[in-house]
Parts: sequence; C-alpha cells; structure tokens
Amino acid sequence: MQVLVIGSGGREHALAWKLAQSERVTKVFVAPGNGGTAREPKIENLPIKDLQELCAWAKAQPIELTVVGPEAPLAAGVVDLFRANGLRIFGPTQAAAQLESSKAFSKAFMERHGIPTAAFDTFSDPAAAHAYIDKIGAPIVVKADGLAAGKGVVVAMTLQEAHDAVDFMLVDNTLGVQHNEGGARVVIEEFLQGEEASFMVVCDGTEVVALATSQDHKRLQDNDQGPNTGGMGAYSPAPVVTADVHARAMREVILPTIRGMAKDGITYTGFLYAGLMIDADGKVKTLEFNCRMGDPETQPILMRLKSDLLELLMAATEPVGGHGKRLADVEPQWDRRVTLGVVVAAPGYPMQPRTGEAISQLPLDTDEVKVFHAGTRLDDEGRLLSSGGRVLCVTALADSVKLAQAKAYAAMQQVQLPEMQFRTDIGHRAAGHSGSPA
Repeated sequence: MQVLVIGSGGREHALAWKLAQSERVTKVFVAPGNGGTAREPKIENLPIKDLQELCAWAKAQPIELTVVGPEAPLAAGVVDLFRANGLRIFGPTQAAAQLESSKAFSKAFMERHGIPTAAFDTFSDPAAAHAYIDKIGAPIVVKADGLAAGKGVVVAMTLQEAHDAVDFMLVDNTLGVQHNEGGARVVIEEFLQGEEASFMVVCDGTEVVALATSQDHKRLQDNDQGPNTGGMGAYSPAPVVTADVHARAMREVILPTIRGMAKDGITYTGFLYAGLMIDADGKVKTLEFNCRMGDPETQPILMRLKSDLLELLMAATEPVGGHGKRLADVEPQWDRRVTLGVVVAAPGYPMQPRTGEAISQLPLDTDEVKVFHAGTRLDDEGRLLSSGGRVLCVTALADSVKLAQAKAYAAMQQVQLPEMQFRTDIGHRAAGHSGSPA
C-alpha cells in the first residue's frame, strides 16, 4: 500500500522512515519532504503544498493512509478536507486542533473540564497585559494565542522579559505568530516549578494508547539558558514519568481531555501531546496541548518502537464496523533501551536563522545511530543545504542515558555545518535521575 506523510521536518522524516519499515508499505510519499527523506529507500518527496491539490493527488493515486505531521495543516482543516473526499487520514479535525492552534481555547477548555493547569488570564489589549504583569510580578509565562512554530512561549524570569514578550506578540509580532480569528491575543499564566515531560498518545475518538514517554529541552543553550525554541534535543524514556505519574497523567489529563472534547461535541482522533509539569510530589499540571507528535521527541520515540507503526495508525483510523483491528486490539512494543537525540541548529536560530549553508559531512546511519533531517534540502546538483532553523537531529540508541549521550555526541563530531549551534548537555536531567520510568 501507498502512504502519504504531510510535512517537511524532523518529525515527518521519522514518521516516514518508520512507516517505510512496514512490510505492507510499498511507497511513502512525503509532501513536501526534505533532503533527508529524499535519500531514504521506499520514500519519495512530493512537491505539493496546497492542500486542495494534495487531496486531489492522494485520491488519484490512491493513497490508503495519510498521516499529518505538523500543526499548520491540521489548523487549516486538512483532516476535514480529506475525509470529505473519502480518504483515510490520521489526525484531529480543525475543531479538535484548536487545542493547539489557540492557547486561549485550550486554557478555557481545561478550566471548563477540571484539567489541572496553571492559573491564567487572556489579553488582546497590550496596556491591560502590561498592567497584569506588573500586578502579578515575575517569573511569569507569556504565550501567543496562535501557532508560532514552537517559539510562541516566553518564560519570563524578569518583568522586562515579560513586557518585551507582550510587545513581540501583540504589537510587533516579531515571532511571526499566526493570529486566530479576532486578532492577536496572549495568554499570561503563573510560573510553575517542577520538571517537564512530553506525554503523547494515539486516539481513535474513544480508545487511547500511550506512546513511550520523552523529555524535550526547549532552551537554546546548556543548563536551560537562552531563549525558548522548538526543541534542542530529547530522550526517551523520561525517568520523571514514573508508573504513578503515568497513571495520574492518563487519569487527570488525557482521558478527561478526550471525554471533555466529546462532551463539547468534538470527537478527538489523532496524536495528542500533553506537555506536563511534574512537581516534587508527582502531581501534574498541563502546560500545553499539541495535536501532533512533538519535534524532536518523535525521533527518539520512534527509534524505540519495535512494532509496526502502520498497524497502529491503521487501527486508530479503522471505521466502526470495519473488518480490521481497532485501536484497543493493538499494543505497541518498545525497545527497553534509551534513545537520545541532539538537534543541530542553524546560526541565528531561533530569531533569525541563516539558511543555504552546505552540509559537507554527516555520520553514517547504523542500527543504533540515525540522523533525522529537519531543515535540509537538496539543490539542483544534489548537494545537501540547510533550509531552516533546526537542521538535523542526531539520534542514538544505547543501554543507558550516559551511553546514548556518548554515542550521539560522538556522531555529532562528524557533522560539518558552518557555525552550527547545539547543546552539549541533552539528557542531563535523566542522567542524574533516580526514578524508574513507566
């Protein structure tokens, strides 16, 4: 069968790479793909970005399953479009994707359904937002209401940082936020103490299957310093997500979200990502929802998946009354080892990344080291060039966090990209953690 993956980043490279391993898959098309997907066996890039055109192409092939990688097509209603044309697609509808595309919608939803989250208020007027910050004080968190490619959150440790963030998001739109209907808004919320983890599940509207846990590193620089980014590295599993925390996350966050959406008249299907803050007592609060897998968490997670990703996603899209397996019948199998991915970013990332640089050398892929491409492209002569802020994710599999670190950073030494940025401490929390992950 032929499968389509929509997107061009590291997450989409990992999804396509894993789907191509299925014996049932003859070809994976990636629209539009990147320089890494262009080089993979059984994978072909498709230079179509317009969703209507892509839908017509998928119908003509035919494509038997489409998997949506990034948030923008979900917010634009690609799932609704494909389903209206009789195409099987994995992802949430436009209405369901508001959990990610609108922070204001998401926070109001959590408040309405009793899902634990930080105290907050929402503003469209800059003066009112500034006054609220002065009243509450710092540290404080400022979030753009619309999509901002992972850069729409500022954890302000000082009042000045918070005020600047409001101006970036409401006045200047320096971050390039895609504003929702009604114009620019920000959500300002309390600063939460604890340790973050990424908790992702697959949902078919009623049933939920949890994926392996992971932990991202949002800050640009070592020791969690510098500006927030889309993610500078990740590892799986996350020791902070113990069996008790896992059960609490399912009970207090994931299942109430699926049921709350249904209560609001919205059936939630697709990946659901809950960014969790876990305090010293193991209590969880929801930082945010994403309606797709995280990037770069996808890369380490899928390297640990031993079972067939296609089988899992086909089960999650099996219609009621269909003859195939349903999601409740499938249990993913995971490698017990640790995976750790280090992101290579372009100079100037996250605010003004420089692109078009030649990547003259990469480590060879092995069973235990894989370089996933995010912001790369091939030029007319077949040379690999950088094309985005986050360029690569060098991912390694090993028996422990420290061994995975050593393996990933050894491979990093072979990457040749001028003035590249990367953190040298990915996995530092897990390396010093005494807990056992779920």
